Amino acid sequence: MFTFAVHCFIMRLFLFGIIGSLLIACGETPTKSKVVTDIDKLIKLYPDSVPVIIQHGQKMMERYDYDAALKDGAKAYRLQPNNLEARYLYADALNNRANRTPEDVTQAQTHFKYVIKKQPKNLEALIDLASTYSYLGDFEKSFQYINTALRIDKKYRDAYVLKGSNYMQLAGPKPDPNNTNRVLAKSSYQTAIDQDPEFFEAYIFLGSLYQEEKNELCIEYFVTATQIRPGNIDGLYNLAYAYQEFDRDEEALAVYRQMAKKDPSFTPSLFQQGWIKQFHQKDIDSAMFFYNKCLQKEPRYVEAWHNLGMCYELKKDNTSAIEAYKKALKYNPDFELSREAARKFKI
Repeated sequence: MFTFAVHCFIMRLFLFGIIGSLLIACGETPTKSKVVTDIDKLIKLYPDSVPVIIQHGQKMMERYDYDAALKDGAKAYRLQPNNLEARYLYADALNNRANRTPEDVTQAQTHFKYVIKKQPKNLEALIDLASTYSYLGDFEKSFQYINTALRIDKKYRDAYVLKGSNYMQLAGPKPDPNNTNRVLAKSSYQTAIDQDPEFFEAYIFLGSLYQEEKNELCIEYFVTATQIRPGNIDGLYNLAYAYQEFDRDEEALAVYRQMAKKDPSFTPSLFQQGWIKQFHQKDIDSAMFFYNKCLQKEPRYVEAWHNLGMCYELKKDNTSAIEAYKKALKYNPDFELSREAARKFKI
């Protein structure tokens, strides 16, 4: 019997052969990039081809378009109910979409169990099945399937990721560094990194956990994350904000400037530069410069309007301060800080 991985490989070979034939017929040489980009066209040419539908659904999963993936998975499963890859795609999309219901998760659970019955060593399906129990709050059962996967492959990264997620849910929201489940969560994510040293998301997650605990160790994780993905704005922002929280202002400002060059449309980097200038360095003119620059790009940035109003107050320009607070309340009537300022000025 074919393993699930071999089955996927054969399906892809079949699909790539179709694409290659199409390109050659048009006088073009097939390339990997064309294979990837042409899948959206191919689904229109072969709407009832199960291998094509599955490949398109997998691409939708990679794009985090779970509703589109679910549509593909449901169709492939309807056309070939005994196709394990179709059934798995359908279950995976059901289990991942944002508006999933407990009924969706239970249905996905049934399909994952079917796949595992046919392929007991399918690690991906085992962890996905474990995740359904996590969603439903049955962590004992979730850990059972995680440990089954680890007995098959003790280095399987995603098993440690789900372990960490389970422990975090059990730990609760309070960032207590001595909480046993929180300690186990950090250990699990560190083990995931040990298996995959390029695992960007785990560095970000661990950094965030240490940052919540006011532990400067978070900076080391964020630095590593930015080394793995130097152009990733989220990674850079996490690093800059950590520097800012630990009063390392010049380092924070340097990263925010780097972000502004990489993505001028990302206004939080401008706002935070203004915040540092205003509250840490007491440089009101520079703070106003950054807030205004931020608002030029995003006029609905409520916090920037409010802080600009505070700067105007410090400069004894109450008329401009009132206008800034009015702008903040225009975009968010419930923004409490600006409401307090409005009450003070009897706006």
